[in-house]
Amino acid sequence: MSDPAARAAELREVLRHHNHRYYVLDDPEVSDAEYDALLNELRDIEAEHPDLLTVDSPTQRVGADPLDKFEEVRHLQPMLSLANARDEEELKAWVVRSERYLQRQGAELGEIRFVTEPKVDGLAISLVYEDGVFVRGATRGNGEVGEQVTENLRTIGAIPLRIDGAPPLLEVRGEVYLPLAAFARLNEQRAEAGEPTFANPRNSAAGSIRQLDPKLTASRPLSMWAYSIGAHDGVSFTSQHESLEYLRERGFRVNPDIEVHDDLDSVVAACRAWEERRDRLDFEIDGVVVKVDDLELQAQLGVVGREPRGAIAWKFAPSTATTKLERIAWNVGRTGHMIPFAMLDPVQVSGVTVKLATLHNEEDLLRKDVREGDEVIVMRAGDVIPQVVSPTAKAQRSKRRGPRPGPPAECPSCGTATVKPEEGVWTICPNRVSCPGQLFQAVKHFVGAMDIDGLGEENVRRFLSEGLISDVAGLYDLEPARIAELEGFGELSARNLVEGIDASRSQPFMRVLYALGIPGIGYVNARVLAQHLRTMDALLDADAEAIEQVPGIGPVLAGTIAKTLAEERVRELIGRLRGHGLQMEDDGPPPGGDDGPLTGKTLVLTGTLPNLTREEATERVEAAGGKVTGSVSKKTDYVVAGEDPGSKYTKAQELGTEILDEDGLLALLG
Repeated sequence: MSDPAARAAELREVLRHHNHRYYVLDDPEVSDAEYDALLNELRDIEAEHPDLLTVDSPTQRVGADPLDKFEEVRHLQPMLSLANARDEEELKAWVVRSERYLQRQGAELGEIRFVTEPKVDGLAISLVYEDGVFVRGATRGNGEVGEQVTENLRTIGAIPLRIDGAPPLLEVRGEVYLPLAAFARLNEQRAEAGEPTFANPRNSAAGSIRQLDPKLTASRPLSMWAYSIGAHDGVSFTSQHESLEYLRERGFRVNPDIEVHDDLDSVVAACRAWEERRDRLDFEIDGVVVKVDDLELQAQLGVVGREPRGAIAWKFAPSTATTKLERIAWNVGRTGHMIPFAMLDPVQVSGVTVKLATLHNEEDLLRKDVREGDEVIVMRAGDVIPQVVSPTAKAQRSKRRGPRPGPPAECPSCGTATVKPEEGVWTICPNRVSCPGQLFQAVKHFVGAMDIDGLGEENVRRFLSEGLISDVAGLYDLEPARIAELEGFGELSARNLVEGIDASRSQPFMRVLYALGIPGIGYVNARVLAQHLRTMDALLDADAEAIEQVPGIGPVLAGTIAKTLAEERVRELIGRLRGHGLQMEDDGPPPGGDDGPLTGKTLVLTGTLPNLTREEATERVEAAGGKVTGSVSKKTDYVVAGEDPGSKYTKAQELGTEILDEDGLLALLG
């Protein structure tokens, strides 16, 4: 090595560049292996030449010794709290108060501009840079004094250790948070290890930052949004948005959707837009911060108590709440699985009174270890069914009142004795033929899979209870005159419903196969089975070995599919659907084009993607020459993970399979 100092400086600059691309821009230019090779080279140089080690070196993000305790540090400027506005009237009142106060101060008022920023529900922190080098980080604490957590903050890739073109002093304020997908995985790991789960991502982020051992902090994928500048020397700003642009240009993560507004109506619209999209974000927000943009006006407005007059928080209704779990009850799914749900002491979550919440399945119920009588955390995201996240830490520490819950000995719908198949994960009702609960779920699934308009859950229940249908094939025998006799229906609505059912006859073969609800044939597997076997007759003639040859279908699943399709009742139902004109052949192109960007690649989709549905993502992958399978194996090239990815994500981690988010998939698709 000709000049170790020059090479070390070059490596530090290159690694800082790649850190910024990965953690701030979410647009990496090199693979993990290439990045690690550069980092290891720098470590080797610093080990051989200790005098070349600098405090801002990328090698210093992890590795400090554990602390005995945190030291207190006084902030250069107080970190104030914010007053709250819960609706448009309170926001208008704040604007009026601000204008009157400024008029009393003799300020010259034109049109006041405002800035809206998402109020991230994380841990507020202060970062102090001297001559561009990160020298101290602290929690907010009581606003005047916080805890010095510099070594822990160094482990967060989104926090620059050095900034170029910086003044002698710059204090950056930000919010450390844990992405929602990472929060879910962390709670799963803690539950499996017998540790108390975190109540929400904010508690998780706070607990991670306050670890005495920085290595524990480094093990959690924390990130940060920068939202303001505190104390500074050698640089000046005239507006809030100008200061944010300054931070963005120097490598800090600043939310790209921060807006400047000329009037209050625009501010209100932005606040409502953030509330509508909050459930599609990968981080929690509990409101929108509205600030006067002009920093001179902010200074003139000053502070009342511990709150600045020049800013306010538009607060959302909370998306989580705690309440008492009164009882655990069970339903039966379309494939006979026992499905637990929670009956709760009513509680307000996101402005809605919640009395019932899902517990997902038997395995998840045991993992979360919730019991009757527990105080539990309930979450409601968007329009999905509320779910029980976990017992609270208080419940976990207390003497648990209820026994560990288990599945019922009898099916709650038909009374048949339940069984747990050998090597099975869940307890089932074996009465596939005449269980009313399974029949209802099967028809409901069929209606959704075939995209039949106008036939909601309640009407499915009515049609079954009144004998209009006895299975899914009966839908195609319905006549408008008979439906019109039911309360709530007229001739027009009955005719429209039958027309909607008739229109579903043109749905492609893979939709029909998916709609049948055969165990193991979800949307993805229905698609690959239809593409590779092409016709229903070929599928019915195939044995387990032939089905196993279809990409993504393993031996156990192949056996389940073959066994189910061999049942007389299933074949009879398929025959009736064929007689009603449903599609039983795949008329699309065979899979595996030879000129797409994903030709020869196998992908698995898991979790909920922000913008693409599972169907849309699958179609785009296949149009690019790739194939989508339902399970992760050594043959899988990529796993595309969204929110709540489940066991497929864990399997991909175990196998070392490359994991992508939606943006990564779109990049592959070009």
